[in-house]
Amino acid sequence: MTESGRRPPHETLDAQLVRYWEREAARFDELSARASFGWIARNYARRAERARDKAERSRAKEIARGRLPATAQAGAGSDGDSPG
Repeated sequence: MTESGRRPPHETLDAQLVRYWEREAARFDELSARASFGWIARNYARRAERARDKAERSRAKEIARGRLPATAQAGAGSDGDSPG
């Protein structure tokens, strides 16, 4: 319960998906950095980018619901739209 005696809103699936896809993107980035062959590294980099796109879609839904501030759009701890 919160200080006002109200229960906090339940966590939505989209909120869970944001965290999941951000973790997956970080995992694929690490695998890409450790890959022995360029084609494997590029494959992991593409997977990381797709995971970030999926996280962004779920984040946009959470912002539309008013559960996240609009400043969360760029993603916490990510470099946003900067070229990689």
